[in-house]
Amino acid sequence: MTETPGRHRVLAGLLVAGVLGACSGVQTPLDPMGDHAARIAVLTWVLFIGGTAIFALVMGLLVFAVFAPARIRQALGTRGFVVGGGMIFPTVTLIALLIYSLGVSRAVVLPMSDNPLRIEVIARQYWWEVRYPDEGEGAVTANELRLPVGREVELLLSSADVIHSLWIPNLHGKMDMIPGRVNRQRMRADRPGVMRGQCTEFCGVQHTLMAFWAVAQEPAEFDAWLARQREPIPPPATPEQARGMQVFGEAGCGACHTVRGTEWQSRLGPDLSRVGSRLSLAAGALDNHRGTLAGWVAGAQDIKPGNAMPAFGRSLPGDDLLAVAAWMESLR
Repeated sequence: MTETPGRHRVLAGLLVAGVLGACSGVQTPLDPMGDHAARIAVLTWVLFIGGTAIFALVMGLLVFAVFAPARIRQALGTRGFVVGGGMIFPTVTLIALLIYSLGVSRAVVLPMSDNPLRIEVIARQYWWEVRYPDEGEGAVTANELRLPVGREVELLLSSADVIHSLWIPNLHGKMDMIPGRVNRQRMRADRPGVMRGQCTEFCGVQHTLMAFWAVAQEPAEFDAWLARQREPIPPPATPEQARGMQVFGEAGCGACHTVRGTEWQSRLGPDLSRVGSRLSLAAGALDNHRGTLAGWVAGAQDIKPGNAMPAFGRSLPGDDLLAVAAWMESLR
C-alpha cells in the first residue's frame, strides 16, 4: 500500500520552500523528494537548531561572566548559571536530540509496503550496474536508476570489487556496498524529477567520477521505459549506423559489453542496449551525445584514467569513431 504524505514530509517541504529555496537541487538532502529524505531533512534542522541554541547559551554565559559588572554577577549568583545553563540545559537538550534522532533512524529503515519494486544495484570500479529482476524478463542498465513515483523501491546493494557507498541525498541516506554481502535500502519518490547520486566511500583513483542519475517517473511512463529496456535493439537506420555496428563488433567491444538482441552478451562492462537514452556517460563524467560518445571511445583513459575501458583513438580512424558513436546514439 502507499502511505500518504506524512507530517515530516510536509514540515520538511515548508522549511525548504519557505527558508531554503536556494538550497534546492538535484543533489541535496535539503530538497527531499520522498518521505525518508524528508525525515532526514527535518532531523538535520532539529540538530542544527538544538546545537545552535546550546552554542548561543554557552557564549552568552561566557560574555556575561567576562563583561557583566561584578555587583550584578554577585546579585544573581553563579551557582544557578553554572548548574542550570552549563549542565542541566545542555544535558536535557542533548538527550532530547538523541532520542529524537534514534526515532528517525528507526523510521527510515522500516518498510512502508509489502510489495516493493526490487532493483539490484551492483557497484563496480567505477560504474553502476542496475538490474530489474522482478519485472518479468529482467532489464539491465548502467549508471542510471529509474523508479516509479508513489511505489516503494527496495534496492539490493552489493559490490563486485571493493567497498563502495550509494547516496541519493534527495531520497535517502548513505548505504555501504560490501563485497560478498547484500545490503537493502528502501525508498520512495513522491514526485517526478531527476536526482544525482554519488559513491561516498573512497573506492579508487576515480572515486570522484563515480556518480549516477536517479529518475523518478510517473508509473505509466516508468512501465513504458522498462518495457523498452527489455526489447532487442532496432536495426541500424542509416548506412553510417550500420557501419558503426560493424566496427563495434570488429573492434572487440562485444567482449566486454552486452547489446540486447545481438551476439554480444558480455557482462564485464556496462550494458549498452539503450545507451543512447541515458543522461550521462562514464558514470556521470560526461553528458551523453554523439560527440561525447566518440570522445569516450577514443580517449577513455584521458577522460577517466584508471577505469577498465581501453582507448581506441589510435586503433580506429575518425570516420569509424563517428560511425560507432552514431550507432550507439541511436540505441534509445
